[in-house]
Amino acid sequence: MSGYILVPGGWHGAWAYDAVEKILASAGHRVQALTLDGLDGAPSRNVNLQHHIDQVVRTICSGDSPAILVGHSYGGMVITGAADRAPQAVDTLVFVDAYVPADGASVWTLTSARYRELFIAGVAADGINCVPPAHLDTRCQPHPLATFVQAIKLRGNWRSVRRKVFIFAGAWEGSPFVETYNRMRDDAEWDTHRIECAHDIPRLAPLELAAILLQAG
Repeated sequence: MSGYILVPGGWHGAWAYDAVEKILASAGHRVQALTLDGLDGAPSRNVNLQHHIDQVVRTICSGDSPAILVGHSYGGMVITGAADRAPQAVDTLVFVDAYVPADGASVWTLTSARYRELFIAGVAADGINCVPPAHLDTRCQPHPLATFVQAIKLRGNWRSVRRKVFIFAGAWEGSPFVETYNRMRDDAEWDTHRIECAHDIPRLAPLELAAILLQAG
C-alpha cells in the first residue's frame, strides 16, 4: 500500500482529483488530495508560494512512510519546494503537466506571455487575487497572485528523491511545458509520459493518470 498526496493546479481544489482519488483508493492505497490555503474560500491576503510549500511539508511529514507526491501545473512549484525541504518524506515526485523550477524561478518567469497577461487581467479587481479564467470549472476559486510571482528558494535536495516522473499533456496549443518535456525525455533521472489531452489531465484523463500513478507506487 502506497500513500499519495495530490496537489492541484492554479485556481483548483482537492475536487480536481476526485476521479483519480477514487481509482487509487479502490486499489487499496492511501490518498490525500489537498486544497491549498487561500483556495478554500478563506481570506488569502497573506498566502504566497512559501505558505503553500509549508502546508505541503506539514502534510508529508505527518505520514508514517515516504509519500508519492503529485503536483499538477502550479502544483509542480509546491511539490518541488516541499521535497527540497523534506526529501526524506518523499518517495516519488510526479509532475503532471507542471512547472519544474530551478532556484530563483517563479511561475511568472517560467510561464508563457499568454499566462502572464492572464494573471495581470485577473488581479485587476483587487491586486491580490487572480480570478479564474472564464473557461474553467465553476468551482474554481481566485488564486493568490503572490504564489505565482514569488521566487522559489531551493538547495537542490529535491533532486535526491528516488524517482521523478513528468507527464506531458500533448494536445493543447500554447503549452509552456514543451521545452520541459523535451528536456526530461533525454534525462536518465526522469520517467516521462505523454497523454494526448489538454492541460487538465486529472479531470480529462483520470484513467491514464491513475495508471501511471499506480505504476509509480
